[in-house]
Amino acid sequence: MTIAAVGTDLAVDIVVPVHNEETDLEPNIRRLHAYLTHAFPVRARITIADNASTDRTWPRAQALAATLPDVRAVRLEVKGRGHALRAAWSDSEAPVVAYMDVDLSTDLAALLPLVAPLLSGHSDIAIGTRLARHARVVRGPKRELISRAYNLLLHSVLRTRFSDAQCGFKAVRADRVRTLLPQVEDNGWFFDTELLVLAERAGLRIHEVPVDWTDDPDSRVDLLATALGDLRGVARLMRGQLLRFASIGAVSTLAYFVLYVALRGVTGAQVANATALLVTAIANTAANRRITFGVTGRHGAVRQHAQGLLVFGLALGLTATALAILNAFTDPSRLVEMTALVAANLLATALRFVLLRSWVFRP
Repeated sequence: MTIAAVGTDLAVDIVVPVHNEETDLEPNIRRLHAYLTHAFPVRARITIADNASTDRTWPRAQALAATLPDVRAVRLEVKGRGHALRAAWSDSEAPVVAYMDVDLSTDLAALLPLVAPLLSGHSDIAIGTRLARHARVVRGPKRELISRAYNLLLHSVLRTRFSDAQCGFKAVRADRVRTLLPQVEDNGWFFDTELLVLAERAGLRIHEVPVDWTDDPDSRVDLLATALGDLRGVARLMRGQLLRFASIGAVSTLAYFVLYVALRGVTGAQVANATALLVTAIANTAANRRITFGVTGRHGAVRQHAQGLLVFGLALGLTATALAILNAFTDPSRLVEMTALVAANLLATALRFVLLRSWVFRP
């Protein structure tokens, strides 16, 4: 793996979001600056992003920017880590943008392994992880439990694959972040989780770096408020996915019945059912791939459509069985026939959503 050669061009812009950090700001920024100056092989800039501090954080940030080369300070009049990162990353000219917490809980030796895959073009996003096998973490049992429970929730509900959504140590290629930022709705602590979920759904490559991490005993994070905000964010992403799937399902069902009725006049029920299902299943898989699950590009498309046809086979089996049972015991009217197909399609739709999430479009 190679990275950009040492030179005058800015390679990495490291954003440090701060809110009322007048005590820790100066010593930690100076420590980070010294590391970047003497131990980092590419040119990096520190951007102090002050979001609505009410103490002396902002004047101290301005003083640091005035005295240290490759340090700048930006001020936002609204709170929220997401606001700070969105503004600073959007305004950066560096090819790689990153962020870390001001307490520098993460060992700075992990910074080069974090950004090197992005500078080389190997990966799109890199995250520090405290939950990987080789990570070394010093923190209390309460924070450990909350972190593991949160990431388990993401894995089970949103089907994510990355191991640690909340570690304050991440980097993104600038061209990728410009396409992701307009899609991210949250501007608080859930911001980077949402960014990662959207990136994974879009098929971007996420590189994980096990980190040495020491808990800051003076952390200003409100654990309860942060946890509630994260849960609301997870629910919003899940609800949005369900709504998109339901909308596509409604259109597909309508198209299915239009085709079924048209074909039923010239052929038998089973042939009309199979043909209408096949046509709408192909369109349904393509729409859900792009709209519901956010998968773009050609990578994996053939496999996903093939698996979508297997899911179609399940729906065909349910509806065909419903028709066979109905015709075995009676000569149904067209209304009864349609009612049975509606019931079978509703069951097939529920199973389709489960299979699309857990199998076809699993990251």
